[in-house]
Amino acid sequence: MTGCPVRMYGPEFQSDPGGLYERMRSEHGPVVPVRMEGDIPAWLVVGYRELHQVMNDTTVFARSSSRWNAWHLVPADWPMLPMVIQLPSVLYTEGAEHRRRTGALTDALSGTDLHELRTTTARMADRLIDAFCATEGTDLRTSYTARLPALVLSWMYGLDDVRGDHLADNMNTMIDGGPDAMVAQQTLMAAMSELVADRRVRPGPDVVSRLLAHPAGYSDEEAVPELIVLLGGGNQPTAEWLGNALRLMFTDDRFGASIAGARNSVQEALNEVLWEDTPTQIHAGRFAAHDVELGGQLIRQGDLVLLGISGANRDPLVRSTAGRIGDRGSQAHLSFSHGPHQCPYPAREIAEIIAVTGVEVLVDRLPDIELAVPAGELRWRPSPWVRGVASLPVTFTPTDPYGGL
Repeated sequence: MTGCPVRMYGPEFQSDPGGLYERMRSEHGPVVPVRMEGDIPAWLVVGYRELHQVMNDTTVFARSSSRWNAWHLVPADWPMLPMVIQLPSVLYTEGAEHRRRTGALTDALSGTDLHELRTTTARMADRLIDAFCATEGTDLRTSYTARLPALVLSWMYGLDDVRGDHLADNMNTMIDGGPDAMVAQQTLMAAMSELVADRRVRPGPDVVSRLLAHPAGYSDEEAVPELIVLLGGGNQPTAEWLGNALRLMFTDDRFGASIAGARNSVQEALNEVLWEDTPTQIHAGRFAAHDVELGGQLIRQGDLVLLGISGANRDPLVRSTAGRIGDRGSQAHLSFSHGPHQCPYPAREIAEIIAVTGVEVLVDRLPDIELAVPAGELRWRPSPWVRGVASLPVTFTPTDPYGGL
């Protein structure tokens, strides 16, 4: 079973991803032939069990993009190139080398004091809210949700707010996959090279210094792309997770109590978002180590297999199984990936602390906050890879800044 490939761009990925994945499944089954921008071929896995298999079986579905059989089709200015370009990082290594890098990153993140992280996140959230709370409204995406994770991660890296915002802007540009994607990646590489050189001379109590001092023995050339991967994996998805949860709370009556202070509903909203509007819709990817059958499709050696996380989370076969895996309260979603390349547990803890604290501080400070436009007017970012609102305009009663934070 193959069928006509689905083009991975267009308004449906933003306006109706659930309907789109349902139609994909109906026509192709759990593994869908697709064409990325530039007519580059790939396979998109939207079946939960099939994606679980791909994530777990690294001997068949390998991580190194050096295996890709379509490199000859990729132009030098391909906007998706940053998503697949072979860099010496934890994303693309395999076997013992991947375990070395994963262990070092996990240890570097584990050194973060979670109480201090929560306190710092609240302080930075207050600082951001101070900048707009005396007005009657703001776009939460630009003034809050897209900035808070970047500021916290910058603190974890030992950076100031200005440098953190600059890094976040370039990360967003790279992830969006537009014409400036490669320039943004090069800017990130230069900034991280400067930071690594500085931490070699002046180490501090930060993630960068802990990674450089780790027994894994990172060279500067290894550390730079690794830290960019870590920044991108922490900043972008957490910002969209926070924004998507707030959108849900503003538009769904079930979460109205959260705005009034029922904090247990904040966690429920955040978990539901991971099922319904997960920040990372599609991730690139895996590469077939040899010919293999998957979900009724013949995957050839070297084919690119895209991880359809959003589609798999919406798989109706999984949601109807015994035990209700797909219940919104369940943690069995694949939004943090699975298997050897899954998001390290300390990174999940850090992202959740940022998201929960970001919501709680906002609704505590502005208890009557609400959308400034009808819910139907909200628009999603133009990317099949990332799920997040393009803007989140809100209104509230003006209040005095806390100041001095």
